[in-house]
Amino acid sequence: MSDFRRKNIRLRPENYVGRRLYFVTLCFFGRRRAGANPEIARSLIEQLRLAAVELGFAAHAYCVMPDHVHLLVEGKRAESDLMRFIELFKQQTGFELGYVRGRRLWQFKYYDHIVRSNESANRIAWYIWMNPVRKGLCRAPEEYPFAGSLTEIGAAMLGKPVAEPWTPPWEKEIS
Repeated sequence: MSDFRRKNIRLRPENYVGRRLYFVTLCFFGRRRAGANPEIARSLIEQLRLAAVELGFAAHAYCVMPDHVHLLVEGKRAESDLMRFIELFKQQTGFELGYVRGRRLWQFKYYDHIVRSNESANRIAWYIWMNPVRKGLCRAPEEYPFAGSLTEIGAAMLGKPVAEPWTPPWEKEIS
């Protein structure tokens, strides 16, 4: 038997509580293409809206891709807890869309990035919205039916011209 142990990629829990902005990527189990199913994609967006309202988050940008989901979310209250928010979202969608259909929906872990004050939320949102364009699923973000915003701030960003490109820290080349 292997002694393989998963590396803990989380910061201490207190780093995920409060009025902060986060970029999150959730992958479907085995990178399955669950998000390519329009019924599942629409349900994920609705569950995102419900979880955000329940736990005090604003979803400024989202994109349901065939094999993953990107989110730009902001805690709106002092007690807003990102880990609890993601756990609730994954549990609700995993039960409704995964286990009911006899399949696990989500990978165990997810990637998160706490957006720093010197980073542009607008650029991160555009990175999310341009994902289907980069993957050849559409020619313009507004053509993709499973990307958008659940806030007035995000809708205003989406209505402006494309921001300068942004590269997530994990995609930057190490020199």
